[in-house]
Amino acid sequence: MSPSENNKRIVKNTLMLYIRMILVMGVNLYIVRIVLQVLGEVDYGIYNVVAGVIVMISFFSGTMSSASQRFFAFELGNKNKEKLKKTFSVTVSIYLLLSVIILVLLETVGLWFLNNKMTIPADRMSAANWVFQFSILSFLMTMFAIPYKSLIIAYEKMSIYAYISIFEVGLRLMLVFALTLLQYDKLIVYAFLMFCVAGLTFFSFRFFCQRHFSESKFSFIWDGSLFKSILSYSGWNMFGSLAAVMNNHGVNILLNLFFGPVVNAARGIAFQFSNGLNQFVQNFVLAIKPQVTKYYAAGDNENMISLVYRSSKFSFFLLLLLTTPFLLESSFIMTLWLSEVPDYLIVFLQLIIVNTLVDSLSYSLLTAAQAQGKMRRYQIIVGGTLLMNTPISYLFLKAGYEPQVTMHVGIIFSFLAMCLRLLLLTRLIPLTIIGFFRHVFLRVMIVVTTSTVPLFYFVSMFPEGTMRFVISATGGILITILSISFFGVTKSERSSLWLYFRTKFPVW
Repeated sequence: MSPSENNKRIVKNTLMLYIRMILVMGVNLYIVRIVLQVLGEVDYGIYNVVAGVIVMISFFSGTMSSASQRFFAFELGNKNKEKLKKTFSVTVSIYLLLSVIILVLLETVGLWFLNNKMTIPADRMSAANWVFQFSILSFLMTMFAIPYKSLIIAYEKMSIYAYISIFEVGLRLMLVFALTLLQYDKLIVYAFLMFCVAGLTFFSFRFFCQRHFSESKFSFIWDGSLFKSILSYSGWNMFGSLAAVMNNHGVNILLNLFFGPVVNAARGIAFQFSNGLNQFVQNFVLAIKPQVTKYYAAGDNENMISLVYRSSKFSFFLLLLLTTPFLLESSFIMTLWLSEVPDYLIVFLQLIIVNTLVDSLSYSLLTAAQAQGKMRRYQIIVGGTLLMNTPISYLFLKAGYEPQVTMHVGIIFSFLAMCLRLLLLTRLIPLTIIGFFRHVFLRVMIVVTTSTVPLFYFVSMFPEGTMRFVISATGGILITILSISFFGVTKSERSSLWLYFRTKFPVW
């Protein structure tokens, strides 16, 4: 398949994922609002931090997800269906083995930490333990779904991925209505219903794959070389995943230890909101990820690097378009969205958005690193750097700083990690620092300078309210689009985007 056809497929898949994301984000924002009202700040904070303990210990799933997608896409790039079938079965076997290990860890170390170290009101400790058990079951269902989900992504069947995701969020919407009707302990009911949603989602992915992909028929196959390759790749990725988990949930636990569950609730809401926006970029990266791996497998370095540059740049631009109004109008939007705005929520949201903008430049770099498969040096250096976020944050909190200092530390380490990723990639693939600076970073900085800086100054002249929000939203989008069109894209990229737009919307 030619690069132009691959680009069309990427655009088509991205659009499908965007349609999915618009529906999912809208429903999720509504769900967060209702769940916060039904549970209250304390119970919502308890759920957020208890589920965080699960995620912190069970970072294996994210690692294996990346491994599955990489190995499946690699074999599809080599057009080796028999090897793909064997890879799928070996991957499922590894998941079964890891699930036993994780279950033992959670029911021993995790349970001890919950009952002896977490700051939870005594009268809610029993409910917190129920939440912990249902969260373990939810995690296992989510983990077992990953091989099937990864196969769908490797085949680039993004429409199916989108449909099942919409089905999942529909179930969550039903969950909210059930939560308002049932009279039992709301926190326990919420955790149980989340487990039911995870289970139904797993069976949906499994049912589709077994109906359409012959490779998804599991059979016990022992291939020592393949087993070692997947585990070796996953092992170093696991270190990076641990760093990412500590970077997020480790800080969440620190905030619980220093400030209690109310601050966890504020941070959890801010992350829910920013994650919804960030999913637009993640969907774009998800659409290009199989192509990057397939280009690498075919030895097409020129197209692979070109795709990495473009996706890094457009990831940032997409997120900037979405987040500029939220950076300007955080207080107004949160007041409109929630009946009561928790303390620290506004500053948490603004700083998390800045952090996510910095991270968006690294998504494609990480995809390129995973495609080539040699992850030891990369993960030791980048993962080791990110692991420093939690102890440095602890030192600042111990010295008496406010909770938002953890966000400032996170932004600094995210930027440092991006620089290290770029430096390390130049030794793994034919990518240059000068090329990335010229094609990506320089254009990004010009767009930020010519769009957001004047907009921030202009909007500050108006009093906070509906009128300023309308000006921020419409003006922010228009100014950012113009800046991207003139300074952010090349002449050929601008012509291609305009041609695609005219093809899809001939009235223009």
